[in-house]
Amino acid sequence: MTIELPEKLEAALKVQANAHGVSPEGYVCEVLERDLASALESPLPAEQVADASNKTPALTGADLVAALQASPYKEIDLEPIRDRLPVRDVGF
Repeated sequence: MTIELPEKLEAALKVQANAHGVSPEGYVCEVLERDLASALESPLPAEQVADASNKTPALTGADLVAALQASPYKEIDLEPIRDRLPVRDVGF
């Protein structure tokens, strides 16, 4: 897998890797393993195992809720603004 990084991010990655005494690639692996440890330990749901051959994970509403709860932008209000629409009188 190849990931293109902005220059500032790549520089920060190299500094952190040097501070930990590993290569930038090794540091990225450590961070990903630490961040994804719970995902590595839990088995895939049956739907995702079935869809693994299609390379498309079967996502659920629970996955959406989890993604929204993990969002760094929690202050954004996703509730639509509900205004009363203008209505004219109708004569019968």
